[in-house]
Amino acid sequence: MKSESLTYRSHGKLLLTAEYAVLDGAKALAIPTTYGQSLNVASNSKSNQIHWKSYNELGEVWFEDVFTIENTTTTFNISSTSQNAISKRLIEIFNAIRHLNSEFLNTNTGFTISTYQDFNRLWGLGTSSTLINNFADWAQVDAFELLERTFGGSGYDIACAQNNTPISFQLQSQDKPLVKPVDFQPSFKDQLYFVYLNQKQNSRDGISAYKKHNKINSDIINQLNSITELMIKCSSLEEFQQLIETHELIIAHLINQTPIQTRLFSDFSGSIKSLGAWGGDFIMATSKENPSAYFNSKGLETIISYNDMAL
Repeated sequence: MKSESLTYRSHGKLLLTAEYAVLDGAKALAIPTTYGQSLNVASNSKSNQIHWKSYNELGEVWFEDVFTIENTTTTFNISSTSQNAISKRLIEIFNAIRHLNSEFLNTNTGFTISTYQDFNRLWGLGTSSTLINNFADWAQVDAFELLERTFGGSGYDIACAQNNTPISFQLQSQDKPLVKPVDFQPSFKDQLYFVYLNQKQNSRDGISAYKKHNKINSDIINQLNSITELMIKCSSLEEFQQLIETHELIIAHLINQTPIQTRLFSDFSGSIKSLGAWGGDFIMATSKENPSAYFNSKGLETIISYNDMAL
């Protein structure tokens, strides 16, 4: 019998506004990226194993393992001889999917699975969220529910994985997140850049610190909502920069940190905004000229224009 092969692809993500506060219902502006991850699944009826390989942006295998599926009428078990954190996480995801779809992996069929990223996984563009969304497409389960059962978080990254345009994203108390495509095509987008700080930031650690301070309130949420809406409609670079600077001060207050421009780039002739968990991954910089030379002088080599980053 011919092996069936299916491929799924999801977009990466960047959160431009409402980092941290998005968890408490603030409206966020987020963009899906041109960078993403694909999942190729080929069935193998002669095996009860999953042969897994993950390839990085250079085409190199950075992770591989073999998982064994044990399936009876009453039990389901998936195991690996490896005890590394990635294998354990994948087993957790497989089990979570099984809770959401009892038909998943119940045919004693094996698979050859390959994942392909076209971005450096240290960049924080969504290695986990793109995988979760691809898994959900394959297993025909709700990606937001699968995220909740595995990595957690607001889910804006899943919304980016599923959309082809910038979006606004807002959590609602009991309902699905409110996700809306937005027309964010600023006339000054040629003057927006994303710079990788050479530090991978753990979002869960940042979220834990944010919750510990517990400074969020409805007034702050309303301020952030207003900034998000104004940034979407913004028509001038100068106004955009003012919004960035106000936003940075608000988040700095919420997490008891100094804005990164004040801390590291005080001599930069533009505005700089942290994205996602502060202290790592990408920042957004506004500059009337290409700022690569400036950031190179600071030891930062990954500078990507808005047009190259945004889908």
